[in-house]
Amino acid sequence: MKKYSKYLILAAAAVLFFIFFKLEIGSYLTLDYVKSQSDQFKAYYNLQPAFTITVFIAVYIVVVALSLPGATILTLASGALFGVVIGTAVASVASTIGATCAFLVSRLFLRDFVQKKFASNLRQINEGFKKEGAFYLFTLRLIPAVPFFVINLVMGILPIRVLTFFFVSQIGMLAGTFVYVNAGTALSKITSLSGIISPEILGSFVLLGLFPFLVKKIVSTIQSRKYLKRYKKPKSFDYNMVVIGGGSAGLVTSYIAAAAQSKVALIEKNRMGGDCLNTGCIPSKSLIRSAKFLSDVKNSATLGVRSTSVEFNFSDVMERIQKIIKTIEPHDSMERYRSLGVECISGSAKIISPYQVEVNGRILVTKNIVIATGAGPLVPNIPGLKEMIPLTSDNLWSLREKPEKLLILGGGPIGCELAQALQRLGCNVTLVEKSPRILLREDVEVSKLVQDKMEQDGVQILTNHEALKFSQNNNRKICTVKNETSEVELEFDQVLVALGRKAHTHGFGAEALDIKLNKNGTITTNEFLATNYPNIFVCGDATGPYQFTHMAAHQAWYAAVNAMLRPFYSFRVDYRVIPWCTYTAPEVARVGLNEQEAIEQNIPFEVTTFDMKGQDRALTEEAGYGLVKVLTVPGKDKILGATIVGIHAGDIIAEYVLAMKYNLGLNKILGTIHIYPTLAEANKSAAGNWRKNHVSPSALKWAKRFNHWRLK
Repeated sequence: MKKYSKYLILAAAAVLFFIFFKLEIGSYLTLDYVKSQSDQFKAYYNLQPAFTITVFIAVYIVVVALSLPGATILTLASGALFGVVIGTAVASVASTIGATCAFLVSRLFLRDFVQKKFASNLRQINEGFKKEGAFYLFTLRLIPAVPFFVINLVMGILPIRVLTFFFVSQIGMLAGTFVYVNAGTALSKITSLSGIISPEILGSFVLLGLFPFLVKKIVSTIQSRKYLKRYKKPKSFDYNMVVIGGGSAGLVTSYIAAAAQSKVALIEKNRMGGDCLNTGCIPSKSLIRSAKFLSDVKNSATLGVRSTSVEFNFSDVMERIQKIIKTIEPHDSMERYRSLGVECISGSAKIISPYQVEVNGRILVTKNIVIATGAGPLVPNIPGLKEMIPLTSDNLWSLREKPEKLLILGGGPIGCELAQALQRLGCNVTLVEKSPRILLREDVEVSKLVQDKMEQDGVQILTNHEALKFSQNNNRKICTVKNETSEVELEFDQVLVALGRKAHTHGFGAEALDIKLNKNGTITTNEFLATNYPNIFVCGDATGPYQFTHMAAHQAWYAAVNAMLRPFYSFRVDYRVIPWCTYTAPEVARVGLNEQEAIEQNIPFEVTTFDMKGQDRALTEEAGYGLVKVLTVPGKDKILGATIVGIHAGDIIAEYVLAMKYNLGLNKILGTIHIYPTLAEANKSAAGNWRKNHVSPSALKWAKRFNHWRLK
């Protein structure tokens, strides 16, 4: 039906265009003709007012809808014919209906094509228009210098509702329409269209168009200030910035502020370094390294070693982790940061006003506050779970006795990493995931590669299963899980919960100040990382949306700089190129889009892959498994995203991160010399596959003829 509608609209438009140019209707839409026929028009209007208005509106709508020249003349004519009041009403309604018709035609014929063709370029624009499309449209309508027909066509491509377009256009074009209609009442005095709007009037319209932006800024400032008004602003400040939380986000924020010679205080109630150093990245990767060694020993025959044996104690492995933490601790210590110029305070912080933070009974008076309180493991309210005293990524590291039967809830990155590592360390691990597969955010074949390897290591993986309840029968701990058809009882010694993380937003005064929260429990910020208070910023896991250590550090720069430069200048956080890695074996590293996300977002793409089983260095490491998968713009080498599955994937993904950051395509990677033999050559091999797939058969045919000719 839609297809036939397109044909009918095209046919109607073609007929109207033919009539317009064949009958030279454009010659009637000139200033001289309208002036010469002004008296006759008025006389006919006096005889047939309703009919004249109807015909006039119909002609106006057609001219605007087809973006034909003459809309300005018709607006003048409406003033000359109907007067200011009726003329403004007629021209306003007709122009809005015509503009909406042009908008709908653009939406029908151009939107799908343009959105697919330029999907990656339009992504941010689309997101902005979904939030504030009406505001941008209104502003453009206020400026006659911007051709209205261009606005009609462009808006049809972007995500703005038809009714919103209609009513905003009606209001936005009213001022300009009035000026032209009013000029039309004195038609005999007009000698040229350029004389209707003087540079002064045009400048006024430009200022009028900028006015909404000014109003928006003022309203935003007023809204922010209304929170500050509740509190008395100090006459002077002791600190430029007080940072709450000594994890990755807080440390980087403090470092940047101190490096810029700001007076900054950093408050940490537990251990400096936060989750990353003490319970997250460092301990988990240390555990994975020990587990990898045991896996290599177990599979030593593949390395040409017929047999070997190893003795280890689980408690020794866990003690090694603590030694590594202590080795790194000085880098994140209060002593080091004090040497950098940061005043470090050990204690629990409490925000008592936007300008005051209390710690250890002392009041710190500060110009800005940065919240970097991080997040902690999410433990669901499953019946009986609390009585099991569950392990999490926080308290796992206190274990010294190996659990023989370990149950893990959650098949995300944390759950998969720990399941595989602890299985390799001798635990019998059962992983329960309620989704159809583990690592749900990754492509299907990626999840399967990891699951196959985990199962080879001995992990029992139950997908499509959900924990219902926990119970204890004598000395047996039982978890009842269900799938679509049945319930199963799983016996375990210890249960580890890895079902995500929850932002720390309570206990430091945020509630009393009514600092706004998102639906997922993180702290709400604007694009500059400011809360509803203009001088209170948030970075890291406390706000998200990406709960990675490297993202916390990335956000910290913006929080620190925006706090220091406020109110003179601010930088929007750049989330365009976000990499991450899951440290299973094989590792899964990704940047940008993967295939399932591109499909969900309706973004056209091509896929190029390289199988790591043919990668020379991977084969020498007995790691010839995995893949490099690159998404590109169809027909072009522009990278939309890359996924690498294999040994050291988190290291070799960096080349794609750099390429995407600075708009380097696969041809640039192909033309870059890579050391042989290295794993990084896989990136070049993938680029080579892309190049091979884009050599046209005709080019190969001519190359063959040319080379045969050279043999003669």
